[in-house]
Amino acid sequence: MALTIAILSLSGSSVAQDTFSIVAVDIVTGEVGSAGASCVKSSSSYPHGAAILSDVIPGVGGIHTQASYLPGNQQNAHNMMLAGNSPQEIIDWLISNDAGGNPTVRQYGIVDLNGGNPRSAAYSGVNCFDYKNDTAGFAYSIQGNILLGQEIIDSMQIRFLNTSGTLADRLMAALQGAKVIGADTRCASPYVSSSLSAFLRVGKPENSYDSLYLDLWMAYGPTWTGPVPVDPIDSLQTLYDQWLVATGMNDYGAQQDLPVVIRYNDIGQVLFDFSACETGLKLILELFDLNGRIILSRSVNSHIESIDLSTFNSTGIYLYRVLTEGKYPAASGKIFIN
Repeated sequence: MALTIAILSLSGSSVAQDTFSIVAVDIVTGEVGSAGASCVKSSSSYPHGAAILSDVIPGVGGIHTQASYLPGNQQNAHNMMLAGNSPQEIIDWLISNDAGGNPTVRQYGIVDLNGGNPRSAAYSGVNCFDYKNDTAGFAYSIQGNILLGQEIIDSMQIRFLNTSGTLADRLMAALQGAKVIGADTRCASPYVSSSLSAFLRVGKPENSYDSLYLDLWMAYGPTWTGPVPVDPIDSLQTLYDQWLVATGMNDYGAQQDLPVVIRYNDIGQVLFDFSACETGLKLILELFDLNGRIILSRSVNSHIESIDLSTFNSTGIYLYRVLTEGKYPAASGKIFIN
C-alpha cells in the first residue's frame, strides 16, 4: 500500500542543500529506507523539500545525494546501483565524473542489500558548508552539512542503533535524534526549528520504484518567514503515527515485548532465558556490535540459550534482537561484556 501525505503549501522550489539524512537497509526484511530533514521549503511538485535527495530502489538499495544537489548526479548513481556497482564504487565514479564538474561541494550516502551482505559508503566534499560530516556503518549511512555540530550525526546514529522495531521505527527515531533548534543552522533564526521539511520513505522488496509502501513528508511553504508552529520532525512523527494506525501496522507491535530475561553465570556465559515466553514460538536470536555489524544469528531451540563470552573479540556493549518466525522484531536490548 502506498501512502503519501503532506501538509501546508505545495508550491515553490527545493534544493537539497543544508541537510541531515540517513539511508539504511534491513537484511532480515529486505526493506530499503530513507529519512532526512533540511532547511528548505516545499516545491511545486513531488518530491517536496528535503525528500528530493531520496532515491529508494526496492530490493536493491538507497542513495542520498545532497549539498549542491544536481539531478544528473542522482540519476548517474541510480543507474550505477542498478548495474550492480557497490556504494563505494558509485561514489568514486561520481567524484571523477561530477555532473557539474565540482565534486567538492557534494555529499553522498549510499547503502545496498547485496544479497544479505550490505555495503555502505559516504562522502563529504571538502567545500560543503560546515559543519559537515558523515558516518557509514553496517547497513546504514548518515550524513549532514551546515549542521550545528558533530552531536547531530552522533545522536542520529545512537538513536538508530539503539531503537528496536521496524526499519521505519528506527529511521524515525534517528530523525528525532536530530530534532534540535538549529540542527540545520540556517533554521535557528528566524524559524526556531531543526528544519523546514522532513521525510520518511521505506520500500519493501516487492514494491515498484514509484510506489513505496511508506512515503511520508512534511514541508513548510515557500512564503513561510517566521517561527514554525511545530518542528517538521514532530509533524512527520505525527504523520507516521497516523500511518501506523491507518495501515494496521501498529498491531504488528503486539508481539514486540517478549519477556526475555538476560543473565550472566560464573563460567563466562550470557544466558538468554525464554522460559516466560509462549511455548511453540519459532524465534531467531541475533547479536550486533555498536557499529551495527551482525556477529551472531541462530534459531532459539531451548528455553535457555547460552553464549560463550570468550568468543567476543572485545569488551563493551553489544546489542541483541529477537525475531519471530515472520522475521519481525519481538524483543531487543543490550548485553555487557567485561
